[in-house]
Amino acid sequence: MLETDNGNNLLNKKVGAMLVATGVLSRVMALQTYAQKGFEITPEQYLVLSIIMDSGGELYQRQISEITYKDRPNVTRIINILEEKGLVRRIEDVNKRKIYKVAVTDAGIAMRKKIKPTMLELRAITTEGIDDEDLQKTLKILEKMLKNMKDKAILQI
Repeated sequence: MLETDNGNNLLNKKVGAMLVATGVLSRVMALQTYAQKGFEITPEQYLVLSIIMDSGGELYQRQISEITYKDRPNVTRIINILEEKGLVRRIEDVNKRKIYKVAVTDAGIAMRKKIKPTMLELRAITTEGIDDEDLQKTLKILEKMLKNMKDKAILQI
């Protein structure tokens, strides 16, 4: 492995930098594409919409926070915007007061259907030239890294 003069592992430093750069470029590419196509929601809002749909159409805000690693104020802001656009609605929990599930509306389902092909195109661009075996290996490594960090980081969810 590559090492710097002070003994720190240069390869480990590159992993972090590459993860950040990949995330930033992925977000910029998605934001630019959404703007070009005139989508009414952002990639971040689409992600929340998709997570709710992929989880059976209803989730508690806390669950959305845990899945996305976003704090409650950010998730609340995203849900408020999606609700204003008529893409989700809050459903009062039958067992607890002031706790709501967030459910996708028919308009939300239609919005996801409209945007999904573009998201698949963006993923295809991102993974171009990478075979399935390498992608699976990468996902496995990223899952291990996530597991290594999960107990060490304290998130305000």
